[in-house]
Amino acid sequence: MGTVSVRYIVEDVDAAVAFYVEQLGFNVEMGPGPGFAMLSRGDLRLLLNRPGAGGAGQPMPDGRRPEPGGWNRIQLEVADLEREVTALRAAGASFRGEIVTGRGGNQMLLDDPAGNPIELFQPAVA
Repeated sequence: MGTVSVRYIVEDVDAAVAFYVEQLGFNVEMGPGPGFAMLSRGDLRLLLNRPGAGGAGQPMPDGRRPEPGGWNRIQLEVADLEREVTALRAAGASFRGEIVTGRGGNQMLLDDPAGNPIELFQPAVA
């Protein structure tokens, strides 16, 4: 399928880049520049925009402004969810709740520095 791009709105691009690179293994493809950076991990390209920066950071005609947060999220598959959560907590990461177990596997929601959620997912063993 090729590269898939996701755009997140973040207040502090430099803090977001440091978090995604140092804590989640992303690579910097472009930037960080004033209000924008492009990161990658495998086939995922993550575009980070500060509100007001570039076309994606501009307000809508009705006045709504791009802002971080919400519940839509990217999902990163991990081999050992408990190990990842322990390491991220030790690094000061912020989580939404605890590990949730489902039929397809286990997951936990992690917030980036701007409050955008990232789902860490460990598939169930078949």
